[in-house]
Amino acid sequence: MRKFGLLPKIILAIGLGIVAGLILPDWPIRVFATFNSIFGNFLGFAIPLIIIGFIAPGIASLGRGAGRMLGLTTALAYASTVLAGLIAYFSASTLYPFILKEQGFQKFKNPEKALLEPFFKIDMPPVMGIMTALLIAFTLGLGLAAIKGDTLQKAVEDFRQIVELLIEKMIIPLLPIHIFGIFANMTQGGQVSAIISVFLKVFVMIIALHLLYLVFQYSVAGAAAKKNPIRMLKEMAPAYMTALGTQSSASTIPVTLKHAKKIGAREKVADFSVPLLATIHLSGSTITLVSCSMAVMLLQSEVYTFQKMLPFILMLGITMIAAPGVPGGAVMASLGLLETMLGFSPTMISLMIALYLAQDSFGTACNVTGDGALTVLTDKLSGKKNVSVKKPKPVSVS
Repeated sequence: MRKFGLLPKIILAIGLGIVAGLILPDWPIRVFATFNSIFGNFLGFAIPLIIIGFIAPGIASLGRGAGRMLGLTTALAYASTVLAGLIAYFSASTLYPFILKEQGFQKFKNPEKALLEPFFKIDMPPVMGIMTALLIAFTLGLGLAAIKGDTLQKAVEDFRQIVELLIEKMIIPLLPIHIFGIFANMTQGGQVSAIISVFLKVFVMIIALHLLYLVFQYSVAGAAAKKNPIRMLKEMAPAYMTALGTQSSASTIPVTLKHAKKIGAREKVADFSVPLLATIHLSGSTITLVSCSMAVMLLQSEVYTFQKMLPFILMLGITMIAAPGVPGGAVMASLGLLETMLGFSPTMISLMIALYLAQDSFGTACNVTGDGALTVLTDKLSGKKNVSVKKPKPVSVS
């Protein structure tokens, strides 16, 4: 089972949950509903810790780079991530009324009423609110970047490792059980057919957006480098396939680095930019998060507007640097934003996690392949002067 990847586990959990909801009586489903209640409360407790543990050291590490090259690469990564989110928003706003119009969303107005209640609940109040955690994380991160101190920097890095272990050893292994319980309960309540239909349609749209955005990125990079963008994209295909298999940006760095140099990036620029972009550039993950969040809001009959989604997208561009080195790290880092900015309930968060994790490897593949295009752009925008920079320490993201 250790070699059984997270994606197969999630798919298996969804399938078994649907079967269980169809054939099992109420009481075993209520057992899993009780587990889901406890797990969901624990996840709520952990969200502020995740925010502080990853955003603070992530921002602090960006302040310790190589001046102009760091600023240029970071600006390109942020612009690409935000643009990806905006494209996802406008695409979903245009397509969802057509591809999801027959889903009967009205039945999801009060989804909790259709679900079986747990036998008991255990309250696990977080140590602080989400917004308080965000403010503390930004204050610590910006402060550490400014003072360049080592003592607190090591402390927040140690704290990040603790939170990483919490996610990797506890939350991620229990997620399939959580998703099993969610789908068993929803099947019992007669909701699952519409949800699966939405999942499939949204999945196809997201993959198409990933590919189209890569074509756009390489068209811009090709124009700057005066190279054929299709040939550049073809050259980066091994990085895409490697990320698809490993589900890790960091594991793909050697392949991305090799092929980024082949498409025209100077060695010193690539050696600096590729590891950094593997940490902070998550355009594919952002497309997925925005598309999935809007689909979940539709399922729950929530209204999304541009005024509501734009701040969420802008904040995603920052919190993506906090994505931990575990599969599904991007969605874990965004849970606080989903709760505070979009008003997601525990049920909505569970649906979001399931929908995101089902295509996590494709988002990672889009992220790392786009790193090649941004590396070429960084090279061209930085000029022909000799570049002498210290390679940043990469952080594995998914």
